[in-house]
Amino acid sequence: MQDVGEADPLAPMRWWQVGGPAATPTLLLTQGAAIGALLLSALWALWSTPGAARTLGLVALSGIGAGALLAITPTDQVSTPGSGYWLATAALALLAVVGVRRVARLALPSALGSLSAWFTAGVFGAWALLFWELLVTGFGVPRVLLPAPSAIAVALWEHAGTLGGDLVQTVLKAVLVGYVLGSGLGVLTGIAIDRLPFLQRGLLPVASLSSTVPLVGVAPIAVMWFGFDWPSKAAVVTLMTFFPALISTLAGLQATGRLERELMHAYAAGYQRTLLSLRLPAALPFIFSALKVNATLALIGAIVAEFFGSPTVGLGFRISTEASRLNMPLVWAAIVVASVVGSILFALLAALERRVNFWHPSVRAAS
Repeated sequence: MQDVGEADPLAPMRWWQVGGPAATPTLLLTQGAAIGALLLSALWALWSTPGAARTLGLVALSGIGAGALLAITPTDQVSTPGSGYWLATAALALLAVVGVRRVARLALPSALGSLSAWFTAGVFGAWALLFWELLVTGFGVPRVLLPAPSAIAVALWEHAGTLGGDLVQTVLKAVLVGYVLGSGLGVLTGIAIDRLPFLQRGLLPVASLSSTVPLVGVAPIAVMWFGFDWPSKAAVVTLMTFFPALISTLAGLQATGRLERELMHAYAAGYQRTLLSLRLPAALPFIFSALKVNATLALIGAIVAEFFGSPTVGLGFRISTEASRLNMPLVWAAIVVASVVGSILFALLAALERRVNFWHPSVRAAS
């Protein structure tokens, strides 16, 4: 039993964590750095006027405080966060809100407008990941329910080769092949239906059925027809991306006004010339909208199709297998890879749309 006059080695940390290890000089120094950086950031936010340099300084100071707070987050099984930890987390949350709002309001030259948007999104994403780490670690959430971002990053690093092979199998084979086939056939079928009205009465209802077929029913059938390798997944992706491209192409071809069509008729332009010079360019915004939607649908379709039969490689196979083993950090790592790939595909299509449809009012207004 401890004497009254004896110093308690845990006393400096009682307010910070309960049942933790003894306070060491390094731990106390890091704790002081976190509190000092948070206090300095609060004073900076209260008494500094908004501006580019001051905003960046506020973000930097808050980041230093967040890093120090993250370094001394209670992680032992026997320790739980105390009131000091939660007060520091709440203060950091307020500073994060102020910092993100100031970053979003930065007045930059027009040439750096897109850079400002990316920087704001990056700052917001960094704060979201940091609070995910702090809350999951502070509340002691089991990895089976929700792993911390640090555990997911470790899984990405340790299994980079495995996830790279899964990426090649799912994206470069199944997704791209099925996406090109489905979207291309949808656009060509839409042009054919527009050219031949009887197809609109006969083929369009049949094509609409492809959008109502459940994926969980098509995937096993595709495996039986095309085998366990990527062709069966490409067939599922083709089916999923066909109808959106078809409907968007038809809507775009019918979007041209009557005056424009009469003008082409007055110039004695035939169907092919009218299609290439007027109707197809007018339909490109609709087609690109379908292509961007299909980029996400193709990735989802390929991953879900891999649940129903796949060789020992693929993002869907990895998610299904590791989830059954309760290896949730690797499951989330595969999800992160799929999300990043989907975002990249969407961004590439958006950039291509801005180049091709530079004349469209929606593109000119956004630029």
